[in-house]
Amino acid sequence: MDQNHPPPASSADTEDSLLDISTAPTTPDGSLTFSPVLQALRLRDALEDAAAGKSKQRQESASLDATLSSRSEIRNVCCVGAGYVGGPTAAVMAFQNPHLKVTVVDRDAARIKRWNSKHLPIFEPGLHEILRIARDGSKTTSFINEAVRSDSLDSMSSASSASSECESQCGEHREEIFVQARKPNLFFTTEVSKSISEAEIVLIAVNTPTKMRGLGAGRATDMTALEAVSREVAIHSKPGAIIVEKSTVPCRTAEMIRDTFKVHRPNLDFEILSNPEFLAEGTAMTDLLTPDRVVIGCSPTPAGHRAAESLSSIYASWVPRSRIVNVNTWSSELSKLVANAMLAQRISSINSISAICEATGADIDEIAKSIGLDPRIGDKFLKSGVGFGGSCFKKDVLSLTYLAEGLGLPEVSDYWTQVLTVNDWQRSRFVKRVIRCLNGTVVGKKLAVLGYAFKKNTSDTRESPALECIKSLLEDAPREIAVFDPCCDPAVVKDEIRRLIGADVLKESGGPTEIYSDAYQACFHSHAVLILTDCDEFKNSTSPKSPKLLPKSAGQSAIDPRPLQRLVATESEVLSLQKYLSVTFSVDDPLQRYKDEPECEAGCQICPELGKGKAANIGKGKQNEKLDWARIAYHLQKPKWVFDGRGVLNTGEMEALGVRVEAIGKVGWGGR
Repeated sequence: MDQNHPPPASSADTEDSLLDISTAPTTPDGSLTFSPVLQALRLRDALEDAAAGKSKQRQESASLDATLSSRSEIRNVCCVGAGYVGGPTAAVMAFQNPHLKVTVVDRDAARIKRWNSKHLPIFEPGLHEILRIARDGSKTTSFINEAVRSDSLDSMSSASSASSECESQCGEHREEIFVQARKPNLFFTTEVSKSISEAEIVLIAVNTPTKMRGLGAGRATDMTALEAVSREVAIHSKPGAIIVEKSTVPCRTAEMIRDTFKVHRPNLDFEILSNPEFLAEGTAMTDLLTPDRVVIGCSPTPAGHRAAESLSSIYASWVPRSRIVNVNTWSSELSKLVANAMLAQRISSINSISAICEATGADIDEIAKSIGLDPRIGDKFLKSGVGFGGSCFKKDVLSLTYLAEGLGLPEVSDYWTQVLTVNDWQRSRFVKRVIRCLNGTVVGKKLAVLGYAFKKNTSDTRESPALECIKSLLEDAPREIAVFDPCCDPAVVKDEIRRLIGADVLKESGGPTEIYSDAYQACFHSHAVLILTDCDEFKNSTSPKSPKLLPKSAGQSAIDPRPLQRLVATESEVLSLQKYLSVTFSVDDPLQRYKDEPECEAGCQICPELGKGKAANIGKGKQNEKLDWARIAYHLQKPKWVFDGRGVLNTGEMEALGVRVEAIGKVGWGGR
């Protein structure tokens, strides 16, 4: 192993350097929660305290081996970072381990306040149900361990009536399973130092965006937040605590963290693990509840393996041991970058073929189906569209190209750079097709954009293809660009457009861009509708079944998990039953297990918006019904155009409504 070197001094030691810090958001609110600038004075005070107690620390220090050998079972876990990774990961960890105390910390008080309320800061299907148990606790409940026929219970509308009906059918002597009440074991707080000092395991899940300036700008990973958090954790961690990377980081970042600990706690040994997340927004809760793998990287030492086993034991409460993969630290760190790069590559590959399909008359969906049947290829990530977005794919491919170039491998860097080039080209090609079909100009025309988030079932708008398409369309001076997304808060979308494009493009400032909370208003009298997110609400035919364990709102097929094999039900089994009964009886709490949610303070700005659409219910999983395309088509300007950038529409059905559809990878009206 290479000799460790101290991390470079942060360039953010003065107020003047605040502008150097990346502002890429971790959550829709965005924050510089752990900026060295904001925390410099407090960190210096802590370092002075640490220096003053140096002699005492020497007396009390002990090796990690001795600490691990005598330590009792893990009881306290702290997750630093309350964003898209930290919040859901900690929630599932707490949900599946009632004996653990799991604390999520962040210095953004507004974000923490929302995690402790009904109005979560992120939208993720299934998250709300998990929080209702782990964060709020639960009541004692019971159920009969025998499947019931849903067709005989269609008239049931409450948990009590369902239970009574079940008892009448099953008889008094049917096997009954009791589920004990739970106390809350998931906590969200701004007390960062205190929470870190109490934990046996500290997860680091802060934002690691792409650098926007300086050496490596545009490709290298911005480590500002992670570097600051590493110092924070090093100063306050209890002796022998296990430190876990959850953030997506460049290969060998664990070495930097280890060196940071050596600088601030030179007489103590800490194990640094890499445990990357493989979550897809929109299905993150399913990915966490039923992961295809959990990768844990550790140092090849007895202490490293013992630390990895401690973390594995937490996951093993719900993940089969065969899916917990132990590798070395560097392999674990690199595996996340490679996984995202390979997925991005598949998207760019199928998108490059879509252009050939449009030129030859082939159908991209038929091509994807054909090659997807090859077991060597598979059918995942072969859906053509306007390209990938989100916080991971572009950032991780850029990081991989930067790593390859730094290792003297320009050919490898060029190869992966082309994946991003095709992605940008696909968006540009789509916009040009829109303008070409509209007689070469959009001046004086209204365009409706359906979908702003980078994918369905999420409110995350980072690297959204829709934003890039809007930028390009604005250059042709349309009369109005009307934007609607069922998951995004219109105020958040407006703030992002103001920040990333400019306030002058918004309607309120005299520009053409308006954000709507109603899809029909957005589409009313439009000259064209552009679908830029693959939301189920935008489909005009039956959707495929969603992944197992997603809530009713995501279209889960109801399957009764009973009879259970054991009289002691696991949390996963109770959750599956809860969702089955919720679908069957159309009730939110069929097992009557939930406790009351936290009440909002007087003057809550979100509560008055409830009922006005899913954007106002972020985090609660309430989705709108599918759009009535006949209603939209009736009010479109002639000729009626819809540009399907996500392949969600049945073209035949739309043409029956008198609508001309242009879909990526298919010959449309513009090609006839």
